[in-house]
Amino acid sequence: MRALFIVNPKATTTTDRTREVILGALASELDVTTVETAYRDHARELAREASSRGYELVLSLGGDGTVNEVVNGLLSAPKDLPRPRYAVIPGGSANVFIRSLGVSGDPVEATGQILGAIRAGREREVNLGRITGDQDDRYFTFCAGFGWDADVVQQVEHERENGRKATPALYAEVAVKLFFGGDIRDPSLTVSTGGRSLDEVYFALVTNTTPWTYAGALPLQPTPSSRFELGLDAFALTRSSYWLTGWVLSQMFLPKGLPARGDGYVTWHDRDSLRVTSNHPRAFQIDGEYLGEREEVNFHSVPKALRIFC
Repeated sequence: MRALFIVNPKATTTTDRTREVILGALASELDVTTVETAYRDHARELAREASSRGYELVLSLGGDGTVNEVVNGLLSAPKDLPRPRYAVIPGGSANVFIRSLGVSGDPVEATGQILGAIRAGREREVNLGRITGDQDDRYFTFCAGFGWDADVVQQVEHERENGRKATPALYAEVAVKLFFGGDIRDPSLTVSTGGRSLDEVYFALVTNTTPWTYAGALPLQPTPSSRFELGLDAFALTRSSYWLTGWVLSQMFLPKGLPARGDGYVTWHDRDSLRVTSNHPRAFQIDGEYLGEREEVNFHSVPKALRIFC
């Protein structure tokens, strides 16, 4: 099987030695070509060209940002060409997408799992989310966020540019700082779905699976019924005080996640589409990648969008 292996050389949890071990394992069973990314959206370009270059499989080594780029590249390839299968080897700090599929967060162990799936022909077809608007037409794999979490992502990216690694500790530090000093108490958002709208929302998430993210080994589950095989779920914070918001966030750490109903928030399950608007520009992210400020984003569920070995 001809395979293109897209490697993010800045992947935070791998070393040169780890990458050599992974490549050796892949090369023992696949006709593999390795390309390192050199700039933002390079992985997207490489994945888009994979079909026309005759690759049957695309693998990536990197975090959720790399995954998002590859997925968008695969889905933007010419429709008259066969789309390669996809496989993810985790190399980021959270690796939410691949861990949600039941693959190990350890890159070497995950490589073994993926090769076993390829040998057995074991693949999974998953739904994706899609955002559209004046500035966007893009897919996401596990979540999109308006407000506080997007502010966190933006600040972490800034810290990384200044030389810090994107570790769970850094995310926690920034999240706490912005929880007490950011705009989490700004009720500018409106969530609309099914012909109804909810105004004065402080913070909104749209999810394609659970969890929303991980704090180290612990999953945070604001929408625990969200699944790759269903439509989109969503969470909206409707009351904002430090003690109530802290309590809601703490419930996300429970084994069963946040209950579907409770004080200070609203959730939606298995929706074909939603719209989130703001009465002024707010920070927005997808799959842990900051996209900038937005005032309106439309969300759509795309059934059976991606076939992945896992």
